[in-house]
Amino acid sequence: MRAWLWLTARSMANRRLSVGLTVLSIALAVTLLLGVERLRSDARSGFANTLSGTDLIVGARSGPVQLLLYSVFRIGDATSDIAWSSLEAIEAQPLVKWVVPLSLGDSHRGFRVLGTDGRYFAHYQYGDRRPLAFADGRPFEGVFEAVLGAEVAEALGYRLGQRIVLAHGAGAASLAEHADKPFTVVGILARTGTPVDRTVHVGLAAIEAIHLDWSGGAPIPGLGLSAEETRKFDLSPKRVTAALVGLKTRAGVFRMQRFVNDFKGEPLLAILPGATLQQLWGLMAVAEQALLAISALVVAVGLAGLVAVLVASLGERRRELAILRALGAGPRDVFLLLAGESLLLAFAGCGFGVALLLGLTGALAPWLEGRFGLVLVFQGLQPREWLWLAAVLAAALVASGVPAWRAYRMSLADGMTIRI
Repeated sequence: MRAWLWLTARSMANRRLSVGLTVLSIALAVTLLLGVERLRSDARSGFANTLSGTDLIVGARSGPVQLLLYSVFRIGDATSDIAWSSLEAIEAQPLVKWVVPLSLGDSHRGFRVLGTDGRYFAHYQYGDRRPLAFADGRPFEGVFEAVLGAEVAEALGYRLGQRIVLAHGAGAASLAEHADKPFTVVGILARTGTPVDRTVHVGLAAIEAIHLDWSGGAPIPGLGLSAEETRKFDLSPKRVTAALVGLKTRAGVFRMQRFVNDFKGEPLLAILPGATLQQLWGLMAVAEQALLAISALVVAVGLAGLVAVLVASLGERRRELAILRALGAGPRDVFLLLAGESLLLAFAGCGFGVALLLGLTGALAPWLEGRFGLVLVFQGLQPREWLWLAAVLAAALVASGVPAWRAYRMSLADGMTIRI
């Protein structure tokens, strides 16, 4: 066995360039395959943790996914608002620990505007129960103050102290602007990798103030109130879009959900964010499987390169194989030699690929988290990844059958014949 390993090593050393390129192609294919698997797994985990620490999301009665989309991802619009009195009735329940109101409907240069209050910064959590943090500035306190998500500030180049104008309705361009009531940027949130990064946050009083002289989505003709004049009015919220609810104990979540769904004041819906996030992720299963299919194709290309290198080398190794046959090696020994060589190349490629994956994970994880909010967990190979590696090695062994069979069929005379 040691002699065969020595012969294999010497033979591969004589073809080190082609062997090195083959190992590199397999390593890159394995890195891509395992990298996509890790990105998929970590992205799914991050997606499920877009909102954490919240037990229920409450909104007008609609579909669970629709409620999740507009309340958490700021996609789409609510079918109806909910009365502030209904929210107060929910907050008064013994099981409820806190309630965070959310009011949507306005935008700023394509980014959604969220009306809320100080409880949002105190209770909103993402990832592994990570609270919101400020990269610069502070929470809003005055009526016409705004806090920007990290992506809003970066994309539009905003800094503290700048004045911005909100627009009525969602959209990148809108003529219905609240130009007479500008807001001052007082805070910029640290990047979270969630929809918070793409949101402009203002107070609920601000939402009421900018719509005092509006009706039906348009300014009231002949009525114009300045920012200072709006402060004289009662700016207490009348209706909100949705609310995040935290409970004193998770044991009462279903009881509280039933209370909201059976609420007599108006038709409401309460959803469990974790369960609905998983349901939403299931809708993207096709894209997830497509990524894995592309990775598998890349691995297949790498193995095809392995077969091509071994088949191409047979012409150069006729004399070598014939000498081995003359020294007593049978066709079966030659077959095993070629198959073993393929397996060694696959092992080397897999090992190099795993090392490259771990190195890239360690190097890129801080950048990906800071730039995109994608948290990559630096860890050893997981059971599913071991299965992928085993599949690659099995496929390499099967692929080696082509050149090994051709070598098996070669006769001793074929290798000793001088070809002109």
